[in-house]
Amino acid sequence: MAHNFIDAGVNLTSSQYDDKRSDIVARAKEAGVSNILLIGSNVSDSQASLTLAQEFNVVSTAGVHPHDAKEATDDFIPQIQQLLTQKEVVAIGECGLDFNRDFSPRAIQQSVFEQHLALAKITNMPVYLHERDAFSAMKAHLKNTSVKGVLHCFTGNREALEFYLDYGLYIGITGWVCDERRGAELQSLVPLIPDDKLLLETDAPYLLPRSLSPKPKSRRNEPMFIHEVANTVAKLRGQTIEHIANISVENFNRLFLAGKDR
Repeated sequence: MAHNFIDAGVNLTSSQYDDKRSDIVARAKEAGVSNILLIGSNVSDSQASLTLAQEFNVVSTAGVHPHDAKEATDDFIPQIQQLLTQKEVVAIGECGLDFNRDFSPRAIQQSVFEQHLALAKITNMPVYLHERDAFSAMKAHLKNTSVKGVLHCFTGNREALEFYLDYGLYIGITGWVCDERRGAELQSLVPLIPDDKLLLETDAPYLLPRSLSPKPKSRRNEPMFIHEVANTVAKLRGQTIEHIANISVENFNRLFLAGKDR
């Protein structure tokens, strides 16, 4: 039986998809993926994601990833705000803090993140959050404001999960959960996520589910593989894949599309 899925995070602008984007989206739709959220990681990438969202009748985000924070210009917020006027753009981000890679200095990451949070407060739009090895700092920033959104590609510990849930955030689960080695802690936490806070995402072309069989020759993840994430999540939670598909779609629509003129 085919299920309706929404992939809450795809990097369709990735060079890994050059000349293949139409095929990627077509395969996703054949696999029952009814909508896809295309992630923007800086101003130009957010514009490119919007253009693809318009082409493929899906949705996108607009923001500056912490990796790209050091490149953010003084006027990046007005540029993001302009993108938010487009009906396809449903969230602010990907934004947040990454103290694992530190591709941008931490002070700059935090300044850029604060500006995203302020914009979210003004516009009442959800934030698409990235946090890696930066929970204490992320917690401090979030406690200073009140925004709605999702913690994308959650890989944190129980303390982090409980804080994000208490704060009211949705939790995005990726193919990280399909990895019996580095995903063990996440596997133990997935059952603790309430039905009304769970989102599924591939983060394609990254994080190809390790449990997928057969694996694609390219080793490149695609939104069509969201079913593997859903299947693993269903098993861990003792729920049917149909239930997981249904609640994740309902949650996506509530967070990102309610009130949007689509």
